[in-house]
Amino acid sequence: MIELLAMVKPPMHAVLLAGDEEYRSEEMLPQLAKILEKQGFRCTVLYSVNEKGEIDPENQKNQPGLEALKTADVCVMMLRFRQWGDASMKHFVDYYLAGKPIIGIRTSTHAFAYPGDSKSAYKRFSFNSQAWPGGFGKQVLGETWVSHWGDHGSQGTRAVAVAKHPILNGVSDVFGTTDVYEAAPPENAQVLMRGEVVAGMTSGDPKFNGSKKTAKGTEQDVNEPMMPILWVREPVNSAGVTNRVVTCTMGAATDFVNPGFRRMIVNSVYWASGAAVPATADVSLVGEYNPSKFGFGGFRRGVRP
Repeated sequence: MIELLAMVKPPMHAVLLAGDEEYRSEEMLPQLAKILEKQGFRCTVLYSVNEKGEIDPENQKNQPGLEALKTADVCVMMLRFRQWGDASMKHFVDYYLAGKPIIGIRTSTHAFAYPGDSKSAYKRFSFNSQAWPGGFGKQVLGETWVSHWGDHGSQGTRAVAVAKHPILNGVSDVFGTTDVYEAAPPENAQVLMRGEVVAGMTSGDPKFNGSKKTAKGTEQDVNEPMMPILWVREPVNSAGVTNRVVTCTMGAATDFVNPGFRRMIVNSVYWASGAAVPATADVSLVGEYNPSKFGFGGFRRGVRP
């Protein structure tokens, strides 16, 4: 019996970091945790918290519990412009330098923002860093903040698969009301999905016909080519070890209502953690899930972790 028990692996520990002011990560990630837990993962969800101990995504400097990353097998982050103190940031950086897997959703491309006169030992992680160009977003996830490629709040995203990969097992009909981001991941990234800019906010709307100027100043049809919205890469960090990384520029609590999007994110957790991705993972919602619409100032007040 003792030998058998020794052979049983403990459940994978997923740490989910909710900390953005706009896309209701504090609602989406707890639901993701519930879905993962029914499949055998152990999950810890950490939130931005105010001085009252309430969940407050507008508090960019306080994310209690980051020491949980010491035992994490995979980290799912949905952060925006965080300015954690060095003691907190060290937990995250130690996790990253250990070569552990990271899944960055939506605004995680600009997860951290330190002012130019910051004395933080980690200010290079800032989205607009010059010392480490593009900061954590560009250097690790593969992109930093560039622009809204679709019109924010009026043009949704229809995801189009462009590769075969375990993350896309059973994935179909992915649609979200968050718009397409402008993104140019590096050559060592494998793009799995591209985002069709839709002329409306429902899955049945046609693609949008029009053009925009890119960050480089060139005019481009918004859908020719479509922007990458989901990619994987395995960059080597400064400690000389490799992180398995998944980046998805879609993502809001309302997008998580879409079964295809849920499956894509759940499959990403399996793949990033090194577990076999099921052919059709169970991504059914757990309990009631009535997410708030994305937007600034729209989070639910008075809620405690």
